[in-house]
Amino acid sequence: MRTLPVPARRQLEKVYAFTTVTPHVKRVADNGKTVKYLLRLADGRTIETVVMQYDATARSRARTTICVSSQVGCPIGCTFCATGRSGFDRNLSEAEIVDQFLTASRDLAEGQRALTNVVFMGMGEPLNNYAAVVRAIRRWAAPDTLNFSPRRVTISTIGLVPFIERLSTEGLPVNLAISLHAPDDELRSSMIPVNRKYPIAAIVGAARAHAERTGRRISYEYVLLRGVNDSVEQAKRLAVLVKHRLSHVNLIPMNPVEGSPLAPPSKQRAQAFQSVLQAAGISTTIRATRGLDIDAACGQLRARQVQTVLAPA
Repeated sequence: MRTLPVPARRQLEKVYAFTTVTPHVKRVADNGKTVKYLLRLADGRTIETVVMQYDATARSRARTTICVSSQVGCPIGCTFCATGRSGFDRNLSEAEIVDQFLTASRDLAEGQRALTNVVFMGMGEPLNNYAAVVRAIRRWAAPDTLNFSPRRVTISTIGLVPFIERLSTEGLPVNLAISLHAPDDELRSSMIPVNRKYPIAAIVGAARAHAERTGRRISYEYVLLRGVNDSVEQAKRLAVLVKHRLSHVNLIPMNPVEGSPLAPPSKQRAQAFQSVLQAAGISTTIRATRGLDIDAACGQLRARQVQTVLAPA
């Protein structure tokens, strides 16, 4: 900005930053279609962001999705999640959420691609950082910034009922994904402690009310864990629980986490689970596993980087 006086430029250098995140580690997998970033924040903490490219199919257009983080670590403590093992540090600011999008966009521009979808499925519970998440979505959507439609944004939550109800009143046509992972309260409470405060019936009720109010389909995320929640009987109970005209079930075979006794089911067992839901008339997909060789599951790359830093010489 050489048209500005030198003193003004020096002052700007002291008080203004072009971004709040700095790429620290970048890993590429799936022939370049999955990229995971470990981003360093101004206070030295790190977060993860993943970009996934999908080719066009007979049912869908080509898309490039960014999975953003909303917190440094996570306070929820799900038993199968690598992020939960690292504990919780703090919420991200609006700027730190927005800048994940901008950083990935600049990188993609070199290959003449652009982000088409955003999912809040990275580190953290988005609704635990409600205000910053909503402001970031509005910032992306503003005509004088990115003009990115909220209809292409998905917020994933473990089921914080009051915030689901609040989100329904925001006038933001975002998509809502409920991280359910179990068909009954006893099992879910053993996996997700916050279920004792917000049981399944309350969560599904709030989700259905959100769908009716906004007209947006609810996605129920269900991580399949071998021998824990992947039986045909559990699939039948899940079908009764989530059947609704505006619902979809996304089955996610667990990404293996180092040191965890939990494991993904076989392909045949996952397909049997899916078949039960489809037979009940429920739209169901099995998410393709991406980036296993780059620690793409939420929290894995950050955990490995922290272990490296803390390892004795």
